Order: sequence, then structure tokens, then C-alpha cells
Amino acid sequence: MSKLLLQDKLIFVIYFIIVAGYGIYIYRKKKKAVSATHDFFLAEGSLTWWAIGASLIASNISAEQFIGMSGNGFTIGIAVAAYEWIAAIALIIVAVWFIPIYLKNKIFTMPQFLKTRYNETVALIMAIFWLFLYVFVNLTSILFLGAVAINNLTGGSEASFHLIIILLSIFAVFITLGGMKVIGFTDVIQVSVLIIGGLATTYVALTVVSKAFGFGDSALAGFNALIKNAPDHFHMIFAKPDANSSQHEVNNYLTIPGLLSYACGIWIVNLNYWGCNQYITQRALGANLETARKGILFAGFLKLLMPIIVMLPGIAAYVLHQKGMLQAEMIANSKNGQVVSDNAYSAILGYLPNGLIGLSLAALTAAIVASLAGKANSISTIFTLDVYKKYISKEATEKKMVWIGRITIIAALIVSIMLTWHDALGIGGEGGFTFIQKYTGFVSPGVLAIFLLGFFWKRTTGAAAVTGVIVGFLLSVLFNVYAPSWFGPDTLLYTAYKNNDGNYEIPFHICMGLAFVFTVIVMVLMSLAGPKINPKALVLDKSMFKVSPGILAMIVVTLLIISLLYVRFW
Repeated sequence: MSKLLLQDKLIFVIYFIIVAGYGIYIYRKKKKAVSATHDFFLAEGSLTWWAIGASLIASNISAEQFIGMSGNGFTIGIAVAAYEWIAAIALIIVAVWFIPIYLKNKIFTMPQFLKTRYNETVALIMAIFWLFLYVFVNLTSILFLGAVAINNLTGGSEASFHLIIILLSIFAVFITLGGMKVIGFTDVIQVSVLIIGGLATTYVALTVVSKAFGFGDSALAGFNALIKNAPDHFHMIFAKPDANSSQHEVNNYLTIPGLLSYACGIWIVNLNYWGCNQYITQRALGANLETARKGILFAGFLKLLMPIIVMLPGIAAYVLHQKGMLQAEMIANSKNGQVVSDNAYSAILGYLPNGLIGLSLAALTAAIVASLAGKANSISTIFTLDVYKKYISKEATEKKMVWIGRITIIAALIVSIMLTWHDALGIGGEGGFTFIQKYTGFVSPGVLAIFLLGFFWKRTTGAAAVTGVIVGFLLSVLFNVYAPSWFGPDTLLYTAYKNNDGNYEIPFHICMGLAFVFTVIVMVLMSLAGPKINPKALVLDKSMFKVSPGILAMIVVTLLIISLLYVRFW
């Protein structure tokens, strides 16, 4: 990969200056964030609907999408877009049914909801769960994948890889210490750069494919060439493997198990991520209901665009690689000379003209920094409000809590840097996007079960919730790790398939579905032994879930677009 030229460096520096300058402006304009915890952690009442939507996407789209999902595009194809398109439907569900419950009950953190609905035991267990998950899986993987991508793009060495890790962390700290207001409004710039730079990269990728097949500079011709030369990469639903299936087809099914994915894990992934996740929900928790709903649905519209930005370059890299191009780029950083799918995005960036490389680097950096900042803020919010204030210093002042929040941000990023330095968690070998989805999936089924039953079934007890958290995790471990060897590869509940290592594995979406169903059953049976209406049950009324005509129109348009996409690429 060639080094960046002067114009690329200038574009990147200009991006940095604009984001930093705007962040400082917002911070000074809203300076009470220095002493007010709700302002620091939630930007209460000050984020507009478009800032909420942009911040949701900027925080969501990061290295795991640009690098990991592009890598899945290289190996799997358009089926991986299900994560984005089903997310748009999940955001509708969250906007209509979840957010009204949070806002009505003045919920600021997810552990606070669990304490309000259940008890402090559930809240503390989940606060610890989330802190470990956010630091050891999310924050670390975002930092690692981002550093790998930028290092590949700039043709750097191991030393430069370590330098990039530090610089990304410093940039994230700079934004995060200003609180959620600074994060929210700078995210508008970040997501604008992300989309413009991402679309430019996709356009160039398609024109390169078009040229490779002799069709000239036509992005449309390039897209048609992708469909013609990689037809297996343009199917949303994978068939169940049989005795004649190749290992590649089995691997695809293990990642996204056809229709069973839509009956099981993909809904659990998305509803948990978008509706029960401090990292995401806190963007909307400081707004009124109409503003929050518009912001969330606006994020849903943007999600429909994301596969174009993060997945198509991966498919383009696959087609070019099959044609004999990108051979060296796709084995960069490989220890055994094998293709590394996560190299796909940075390999495509090598075709960009100078100047545009700087813009795409800025887009990638924007995505990484926004996600790091958002995740660090969530870690800070949960630790400060749900651990420090409750169990360490109950008399802490507002100002002290803000400073504890800032110290927590720095501490979390230092731990993340240490884990990233030599890829201590093996993120590179697992595949970035799959790594995050898989290990988040150990917690998701139990979390979603206790939230859904807590929302909508008044009989659910605190004891059932505690059990649900533990049982959901243990069942996830059982199905993901032990079930095939204990019960055999083919049972009434599941079919396991041999992975690349020759071991039987159940598709992790199915593991999540099974863990969720059995967790709900256990919680229901336990709650039936309690009172018919739990004293801590939430008070709901139908008026909470009514939507305005404008919100309804946004929902209908989103569903129509998704329907058309599935009809075309089924």
C-alpha cells in the first residue's frame, strides 16, 4: 500500500481540525456540562432529532462494520446486510414500544431500569456484565480493527500500528471528556464524513470492477459485473447444508443460518443492541418522546444505506481477487499466507486517487473515533451512576461524579490499549464483525428476556430476573461450546456442522435463539409462583404507544424499502 501524499494528509488534518474545533465550540456554549451529570452523560434536552439519529449511526458504524462487515462481504456476500436491514425494523420496534417506557419512567441507564423494575441485585449483576462486555469485547475490538485498517491503508509497520492505537485513543478521549453534548453534535460531522467518504469509496470500487471487465468508468456496469461474476454473493437466504455442501457453504451457514437466522438470533442481536444497550439508548434518553422517535427512525433510514458503504467494497474485493488482482493486499498481515478477509476494505482503498484516500481515511477514522467515544461514555455512565454513586460514594457531588466519569473513560481506554497491543483476545483470527456478534451473543439472550418480560408482563419477579441473567449466560455457553460434544451434532433442537477446525459447531444465531427461549420459559415458570401483579411492575397505557402521522409515514416508507430489497435479493 502506498504512503499518503501531501493532499491526503491535508484533508485528514482539516477533518481533525473541524471536528475538534466544533467540539470545543459546543463544549464552551454548553459549559454547564462540567458540573451537571445528566448533561454530561445524557445531553439532557439539547440533542435534536437529526443529532440523535446521526449520533446513533456514528456510534454504531465503526471498524467492525467498515472492516469486519466488508470482510464478511468478501466471504459471504449480501446476506450480511441482514444485520443492517433488520436493524432498521428493530429501530421501529424500539421507537414505538421501548423508548416510551424508558422516558415515562425517567430511565437514564439500563441498570437503573433493572433496579426500578426488579431489584438492585439484577442491576448490579448486569452493570458488571455490561462493563466487562463493553471494555473487553466492544472497545477493544473497535480499537484493534481500526488500527489494523488505518495501518494497512498507510502502509505502516508494527511500530506505526501501535502509534495509531494511541492516537485513536487520544482523539476519542478529547471528544468524550466534553460529555454527551459534544459527542452528539460532533457525531453529525462524523457521520456526514463517514457517508460521503464511504459512498465515494464504493463508487470507486465499482468503477474499478467495471474497468477490470472492460466496461469503462461505469459504477452501474461494475455493480452488474459483481452480480454476474459472484452470483452466490447476492442471496440473502442461505440453504441448509447437506452432504454435498462445500466447507465454504457450511461456513456461510454457520455465520447466517438461512431462515432460521430470522426466526432466532438476528432479532435477539438487534433488539438487544438497539433497545437494551446503554451505548445506544442514552442518545435518546435525554429527549422528549417525539424527538427521540424521529431520531431513532432517522437512524433506521441511514441503516438502509450502510450495506452500500461497508459491504459492497468487500464483494468488489472478492471479484477482483478472483480475477487475479489484490493478491498481495488480501494476504497482508497473514501469518500463514492465507487470505485475510478483513483486509478487503483497506485493499479497495488502495485504488482511490490521492485526495480521495485522505477523505476515506477521514471517514474511517470518524467511524472509529465516534464509536470509541460513544462506548467510553457509556462505560463511564454505567460505572459512575450505577456503581460509584450507589456503592462507593453515595454522597458524591455532581462535579465529582463528572470527574469520576472522565477518569473512568481514560482507565477504560488504557485497558483497551493494553489488550489491543498484541491482539491478546485473538480478534484478528476470529474475524472482527463475527467476533463482536458472537461474544455479545453470550449475554444478549438473557438480557433481552429480562427486558421484554419486565416491559410487558407484570407478573415477572426479581428472582426470575436474577435467574434469567445467569441461566441465559450459561445456556449460551452450553449451546455455543459444549452441546455438540455432550448431546451429539444432530438433535431435535439443533444441527451442528463441522467448522474450519473440524469441530462441530451450532450456528451462533441458533444458539442465541435456544438460549432465549429456554430463559423465557424458566423466568415464566418462576414468576408463576409469585403474585399475579408484581409490586414493581411498570404502569403502561395504550396512549404511550400511539404515533403521530409523521412517525407513521417514516415507518411505512422504511418497511416498503426493506420489502423491496428482500424481494430483489432473496
